[in-house]
Amino acid sequence: MVKTRLLKIKEVAEMLSVNPETLRRWDRLGKLKAVIVSTRGDRRYKKEDIEKFLKNSN
Repeated sequence: MVKTRLLKIKEVAEMLSVNPETLRRWDRLGKLKAVIVSTRGDRRYKKEDIEKFLKNSN
């Protein structure tokens, strides 16, 4: 079984050089979807989704 690498919002924000609030907005708009991993609403991003997003952005 392949385990999916999940990244924290802060990690992704640093990778993409954007504010975490931008990531939350992109999630609401469907531009870059997050996975909710807790009842608090903590967001995580799949590493492969980030790679795909970067590929499609160029």
